[in-house]
Amino acid sequence: MIKVMFVCHGNICRSPMAEFVFRNMVNKCGMSDKVSVASSAVSREEIGNDIHSGTRKILTKYGIPFEKRRAVQITERDMDEYDYIIVMDESNLRLLRRLVGDKSKKARRMLPGRDVADPWYTGNFEETYKDICEGCEALIKTIGKE
Repeated sequence: MIKVMFVCHGNICRSPMAEFVFRNMVNKCGMSDKVSVASSAVSREEIGNDIHSGTRKILTKYGIPFEKRRAVQITERDMDEYDYIIVMDESNLRLLRRLVGDKSKKARRMLPGRDVADPWYTGNFEETYKDICEGCEALIKTIGKE
C-alpha cells in the first residue's frame, strides 16, 4: 500500500481539498486498493475543525466526494508511516522542519518551483483547486509508474 499525506497550515482548506481530489483520482484509476490518502496540518490552530466552507463548495461544484472530518496535526510517526509527504508551500515545509527535524527531508512541495495558492488569504478557492488538480495529476502519474 502506497500512503500519501497532504500537508498545509491548518488542514481545513488546501490539504483536505488535495486529499479528496486525489482520493477521487485514485478511485477513478482503479488504484484504491493500492493507495491510501490522508491530510494534516503543520499548526495546531484549526485542530478539530471541519473543512472550510469554501473547500466544501468547490468540491461540491466539481462533484468530488468528501465527508465530514476533523483537522489534525502531522506527527513524527506520520513521517515514518507515509511514503509521500506533500506540502502546499514553502512556509509549510519550514514549519514541518521545525516539527520533525531531519525526517522532513522526505517531504516535497506539491508544485515544483511554486506554492499552491492559499484561499485562506486570497478567498480564491477556484485557483487553489486548479493548483491542486495540477499537482495531483502529476503525483498520480508518478505513483502509477511504481
